[in-house]
Amino acid sequence: MKIARRLVLTTAAVTAVAAGTLVSATVGQAATPQPPLRLGVTVPDALKVPDGNTLTGVFSAAGVQTYTCTNSAWTLLEPAATLWAKNDRAKRPVALHSRGPVWVSTVDGSAVNGSAIANSPKTGTIPELLLKATATRGTGMFADVSYVQRLGTSGGVAPTTACTGTSTDQVSVQYTATYAFYKPAK
Repeated sequence: MKIARRLVLTTAAVTAVAAGTLVSATVGQAATPQPPLRLGVTVPDALKVPDGNTLTGVFSAAGVQTYTCTNSAWTLLEPAATLWAKNDRAKRPVALHSRGPVWVSTVDGSAVNGSAIANSPKTGTIPELLLKATATRGTGMFADVSYVQRLGTSGGVAPTTACTGTSTDQVSVQYTATYAFYKPAK
């Protein structure tokens, strides 16, 4: 039953993203000059991207961190979030974030997988992260991404109570973050 519910929710999310992408394509964003990218959040020293990489995308994100019951404790199963351009008040979806972790562009189909290499704990929220790209695909916005930062996190923390069920017991906790993407400087 939970798999069927997740399939329905995923289908609804993909449909909403596709509709948002079609709407944003008609707005004529390509003709609008874009200001230089800025993070808008403080980056802890432990999460600084190595020299030789250039900031290429900054996106706001909202979604959930889903936890499952494992050995009477809540452990992360997967994230699920929608990303939009940080300065887009309409919050038109440009990417989806899911288990892997992976980010997939809803605009051009490009994708990047990452692996956490550093974290910066924050009280009352999921930690901020520095992830190194492990794979990319496509020729669009995520092509050749080298690093990803998860910054400005809020929420998403696993329940502190012990779980007594089985691995089919799950809980999703809402979170927000800023994701920054970097590519090697040319």
